[in-house]
Amino acid sequence: MQAIILAAGMGKRLKELTSNATKCMVEVNGVTMIEKTLGHLEKLGLKRIVFVIGYEGQKLKSYVESLNIKTPLEFIDNDVYYKTNNIYSLYLAKEKLVEDDTLLLESDLVYEEAVIRKLVDHPYSSLTLVDKFESWMDGTCVTLDEDDNITAFLSKREFDFSKTDEYYKTVNLYKFSKEFSQKHYVPFLEAYCKALGTNEYYEQVLKVITFLDDPQIKAVKLNGEKWYEIDDVQDLDIAETLFATKEERLKRMQSRYGGYWRYPKLLDFCYLVNPYFPCRKLVDEMKSNFETLLTEYPSGMSVNSLIAAKDFGLHKDQMVVGNGASELIKSLMEQLPGKIGVVKPTFEEYPNRKNAEDVIVFLPSNEDYSYSAEDLMNYYADKDIKTLLLINPDNPSGNYIPKKDVLLLAAWAEEREICLIVDESFVDFADEADSSLLEQAVLTQYPHLFVMKSISKSYGVPGIRLGILAGDNKEMIAKLKKDVSIWNINSFGEFYLQIYEKYAKDYKAAMDKFRQERRAFVNALAEVRGLRVIPSQANYLLCELTNGESATKLAEDLLDEDNILIKDLSTKKGFEGRNYIRIAIRDEKDNEKLVAALKKKLN
Repeated sequence: MQAIILAAGMGKRLKELTSNATKCMVEVNGVTMIEKTLGHLEKLGLKRIVFVIGYEGQKLKSYVESLNIKTPLEFIDNDVYYKTNNIYSLYLAKEKLVEDDTLLLESDLVYEEAVIRKLVDHPYSSLTLVDKFESWMDGTCVTLDEDDNITAFLSKREFDFSKTDEYYKTVNLYKFSKEFSQKHYVPFLEAYCKALGTNEYYEQVLKVITFLDDPQIKAVKLNGEKWYEIDDVQDLDIAETLFATKEERLKRMQSRYGGYWRYPKLLDFCYLVNPYFPCRKLVDEMKSNFETLLTEYPSGMSVNSLIAAKDFGLHKDQMVVGNGASELIKSLMEQLPGKIGVVKPTFEEYPNRKNAEDVIVFLPSNEDYSYSAEDLMNYYADKDIKTLLLINPDNPSGNYIPKKDVLLLAAWAEEREICLIVDESFVDFADEADSSLLEQAVLTQYPHLFVMKSISKSYGVPGIRLGILAGDNKEMIAKLKKDVSIWNINSFGEFYLQIYEKYAKDYKAAMDKFRQERRAFVNALAEVRGLRVIPSQANYLLCELTNGESATKLAEDLLDEDNILIKDLSTKKGFEGRNYIRIAIRDEKDNEKLVAALKKKLN
């Protein structure tokens, strides 16, 4: 068996990275793509490796020869690479193609050894390697029958996004038998180039062959093996995360702060959403209006604050809508002078907006990081603070203060003219009924009170970035509205606020279902030895590792071996290097996967 590698292209989308080198010489985590590929091929005992080179071809030839590959190397020059496509590169290698069984590879791929083994070890002689279509993939796709016969090759022009469940992406790694090349591929390749020219892709020939009664080529599916095609700097960034060392991969993944839909096989127990809302009918209503929402401007702040106020039974001059709660946190913190009281460990977005010397920290003196309203009042009674922050339930502890006690805290703050910020982004998950402070009477009674709520967290729509801030200090609310952009939320967010009220009963049912799942999840985690689960009223659980296991190592292992991301808290302020993790609560199926993975590693 031999390998033919197509490496003549210019790789323009990688910009300066390919200004004086070929695409396959771009490094992924310090190793060039071609070096990694040759490392895999070297283990196969191939008869030879044939390169078709073009752009910066001599530089690539010199580099490959410097790697001291034991397998014999041959090079074919495509001197018109700039005006042809890869069909012509393969056409130049047609005489080689018919001499032996061949692995055909494109050079802009990075993949683990198991990927190429999938081709080599499969008993069928001629194969197209495919993977289930995901949103990040681009290029030629195929459809298959139940026996993995290729029923169609689909170009970009023929791609139908409504049928993506049926599609498989070609990985651009192929195995051709000598007989297949001689009888099928090369004759059609020659005819195609003669009839339609050389500025095409070699997959077009395979597309023609699939129309034969017996095309003699099948597909073999990947099953979780890692690979990535690198066309631009964003692809490179994702590939470097996928193929990083276990330690580095966790750091890189955490530093992304979301966007994990780019990693469709990842199970995200780090970021916090509602697994049971929005309901299907709400999603379908959003979909049915997608084109309008995509192409039309949203309303300004005045209208959106009116819509949000209607949803929560307030007046529009008591409400400001944000592009996520984070926008409102930034604006509010910049408007509030003086020192702020903060419980730690906590969500750091608030204290990070203040100078360190202006943050007065209360640290609970127990292993559950629990505290009461009385604890806060006693601690801050003699402290010179102008603002007090309460996240309720708190993040990451899940500590919850009942509503009647929060109102006592509001009265205490009002008496001292202390601004009290209550962030109740997770309060709807609490067992207590009627737990929210977003009430007309409450805000009117306590004008020093501000209530923050992230719509993303409890309503399960982080992608549309919505948050609200309410208070009866109308002067401050007006100032915040002027501080943020007039079009700070998009049409999707506005439409969601507009239609949510119709689905309030579905939301209540989703929360009831969630609380049942939380209880079941806590009971299941209690069976994991070496894991102490701390009571929580939120959609996440703070857990301590009690068997000496490192939280960082556990997070690294789960990501590396199970593709599960959890929150390592060992470096978070307030934990002082202790081994705590935070686990989001997802649906029953996902939670069972995490419990099984934790038992495997900790028991």
